[in-house]
Amino acid sequence: MVRQLVCAAAVLLVAGALQSASAQTAAAPAGTPPAATEAKPGKLKLTAQKLKDMKAKWSANKPKLKECRKDVKAKGLAGDERWFYIEECMGKS
Repeated sequence: MVRQLVCAAAVLLVAGALQSASAQTAAAPAGTPPAATEAKPGKLKLTAQKLKDMKAKWSANKPKLKECRKDVKAKGLAGDERWFYIEECMGKS
């Protein structure tokens, strides 16, 4: 019986600590502008529209795009990392 009471008290303490910790992190700082809280571009998911725009720009130089895709395949890149590498590769002279 005593063991059950001690366990219940411990659970309540942990739950209270978690609730107060989540309440502190949930509020965003009022003085921080939204641009300062954005992640690096490499960590963001690409939107479909941005990907379409990038592909349209790259289609003008198909031989270079073919070479960049060959490099991507050789490096084994996938997902967003693949698109960011192609973007960087196409930007080179």
